[in-house]
Amino acid sequence: MLSERLYKMQSKLSDIELIEQTLAGNQAAYAGLIKRHQRFVFTLAMRFSKNREDAEEIAQDCFIKAYRSLSSFQRQSKFSTWLYSIVYTTAMTFLRKKRVDTDSIDDENTYIQLENHSSGFDVNSAENKSRSYHLNQAIAQLLPDDAAIITLFYMGEQSLEEIAQAMGMEANTVKVKLFRARQRLKEKLERNLKNEVKELI
Repeated sequence: MLSERLYKMQSKLSDIELIEQTLAGNQAAYAGLIKRHQRFVFTLAMRFSKNREDAEEIAQDCFIKAYRSLSSFQRQSKFSTWLYSIVYTTAMTFLRKKRVDTDSIDDENTYIQLENHSSGFDVNSAENKSRSYHLNQAIAQLLPDDAAIITLFYMGEQSLEEIAQAMGMEANTVKVKLFRARQRLKEKLERNLKNEVKELI
């Protein structure tokens, strides 16, 4: 009962307020930060690792690193952007150790103008659970960088500039990568749905 009441109190505080309390020695405040961000951190880690066990290890490592570095958070960006940059570097280090190829295949020779956000595959606008399921299946088939950018932009609602900061890239590079990732996502989604239709016929 006490922990539930504490959580309700913490949910009314901003990230910055929880950070200040953590730095002042309140361990429960950091637990509140973890609870607030753990689902998305895990989702993002899954986009990189493609493996639940590895994603859990990456997520746990991220929160330990974030805690140890909390005093260095400059507050010039959102806490979530800073945290996602830790997720990115931690996941890349983890994958390099496992010798997983994390390079995106940039085989397109022309850049087409980025479509408007409203015409994209926004998870929040999914009409039903089925669509959300197929979307997540298609994202899981993308290369780690592509999956992460799609996830940060649509699920994490991070701007191009924030994604660039989190992933250590230029905003224009993120814009191009986002466009290409959406094209690949569309292709995989269409192929998956076509295969499902074939199985039903």
